[in-house]
Order: sequence, then structure tokens, then C-alpha cells
Amino acid sequence: MAEEYTLHNRIGFKVTRLARIMEARLEKQLSEHGITRLMWCVLRGVGMENVTTPSGLADYICITRPAVSRLLKTMEERGLLARTGMDDKRFTEVALTKLGEEKTRTCHVLVRELNDHFAGKLDPGIYETFMTAIDELTQDEQVQLMRL
Repeated sequence: MAEEYTLHNRIGFKVTRLARIMEARLEKQLSEHGITRLMWCVLRGVGMENVTTPSGLADYICITRPAVSRLLKTMEERGLLARTGMDDKRFTEVALTKLGEEKTRTCHVLVRELNDHFAGKLDPGIYETFMTAIDELTQDEQVQLMRL
């Protein structure tokens, strides 16, 4: 930029810009496999972190329960997961299908490469400081988002 604007020195602008850059790259890569970022979060949560309930997934992804319900419905329709216990609305569990497991393995590589790309731009000490700073900035911010 030839001219420095005050806006560009604000933490919100910088963090949002970085998030959007990372989001756009990841969405492009995942879309080639028919997966969105939120779908990836569910696949990871269920397949790699053993988060198997809709409410647990909402907490895990930090989005609202209605948003998770819509997402799970879409993913079930696409054959990525199956829900059990639907007759008893009080308790539903989610499990990946074979297709969901395949997408998890494939997309995990893409997500790891993206993370390594951006983390690799920083000295390890700066990376740790950056991650700590993000944790401090988000601490006690109990906001449920409609999308991540």
C-alpha cells in the first residue's frame, strides 16, 4: 500500500483480513471435495475429537444449536454422517459414514497444509506468542455465532 490508513492499523481490521484470507483459501480447497468449512469442523469433531452430539458440536464449533441442526441435516442428506436416536429428541448421536470418513482423511491433509503454510511464516516463538494473544483476546467472550 502506497499510503498507510488508520483503518489498516486496527486489530479488528488485521484479524478480520487474515481470517478472510485463510477462509477463502480453505473454502476453495474444501469445495473441490464438496465440503464447506463448517462441514469440515463437524467432520473433525466427530471423526477426530469424538464429539458426537449436536449440542457438543455446537459448543465445539462455537456456533448456535439451530445452525448445527441445519448443518447436520445437510450433511446427512449428502451421505457424510448418520444420526441415531432421532425418535428420542432428548438424545441424538452423530457418526460418520464411510464417505464422511474418507472426506475427513482427505480434507485433514488440506487443512494441515494451510495451517503449516501460515504458521511457517512465523518464528516458532512468535507463533506461540500469537496463539497465546488470540486466546487472551477471546477469553470470556461467550458469543454463539451463526457461522464461523
